[in-house]
Amino acid sequence: MGFNRNRVRSERSQPHVSRRKAVAAVSAALLAGCHSGHDDSSPSIEFTRIPQADPGGREKNDIIEGTVTHARAGHQIVLYAKSGKWWVQPLVSHPFTKLQENSKWTNATHLGTEYAALLVEPGYRPAPVINALPRPGGNVAAVATVPGQKNPPSVTIRFSGYEWRVRDAPSSRGGLNRYDPSNAWTDDKGAMHLRISRSAPDWTCAEVALTRSLGYGTYRWVVRDTSHLEPAAVFGMFTWDYSGGDQGNREMDIEISRWGEPSSKNAQYVVQPYYVAANVARFTIPPGTLTHSFRWEQGRLSFRTTRGRENGEQTPAVAEHVFTSGVPSPGIESIRMNLYVNRNSGSTMRNGAEVVIEHFEYLP
Repeated sequence: MGFNRNRVRSERSQPHVSRRKAVAAVSAALLAGCHSGHDDSSPSIEFTRIPQADPGGREKNDIIEGTVTHARAGHQIVLYAKSGKWWVQPLVSHPFTKLQENSKWTNATHLGTEYAALLVEPGYRPAPVINALPRPGGNVAAVATVPGQKNPPSVTIRFSGYEWRVRDAPSSRGGLNRYDPSNAWTDDKGAMHLRISRSAPDWTCAEVALTRSLGYGTYRWVVRDTSHLEPAAVFGMFTWDYSGGDQGNREMDIEISRWGEPSSKNAQYVVQPYYVAANVARFTIPPGTLTHSFRWEQGRLSFRTTRGRENGEQTPAVAEHVFTSGVPSPGIESIRMNLYVNRNSGSTMRNGAEVVIEHFEYLP
């Protein structure tokens, strides 16, 4: 899952992006041409989603995406963001971005004034920080650069003192779901609303993601009654990291759903991968406002749900569970909240849904 922007939408809503895509593609072609002469089969890189320009953006991250033509087996992408110098992205410990089968690539990046993508051969060892980008040749098959956008490529909203990026692109989570930014908003009391709404002939969903990574600590949400959700609806509070594929994308979930079964328990705690039985703890939430939380520590993940808006040690727990196996380490994960239709269950969405999150809190 992620914020993959489809190209048609991007070009329509961000007309200047297509011009930058062309500039980036031309830059890559010229660099490759200097090395090997004109060759229509030479690999090239194109950006399809460009983060905003921010010279001091190390505290914030965004999604960067693109495509590669004429990629060969074993090729990977190495990303850099420029803030004075070029810094490898998203992390020194995770400098490679995999190409998908359709030759697209997606990852998170810290912000910079410019962005670069290198298409590299197996065995390439990227430098963490460089003054100038390498030219095509040897283990570098292609290079493309692009300036950061003047404005954020996505809608953002403020909630509980943080900036959240609102999803506007389809996702395969739960089956193919479309997302509409108008399905996420804050009210005059500061509460976050997420909605599944009818958009003929189907439904559109909602998702927001924190624009920064917080790491180990306690994450807490106060959520109004979700016990009434239809069996096909899923409300999730979770972490996600594009670069963390070796650790289940660093995904840790509190999910409210019956997964299409009306008689099923309606909530679960999860450490990915979910198909490992010991990584899922199912439970039942009662009606009313609840406080959900997890404490993320090295090798330990402690989930807890309580009634009302308090989560002190003396507050009786509706449910709690501790995982000590498969707990990921921090990377460039972001906290996310979503409300979507589980189309894989066979259950039909009938009336839509709305979830209200009164407050989010993080404690180191």
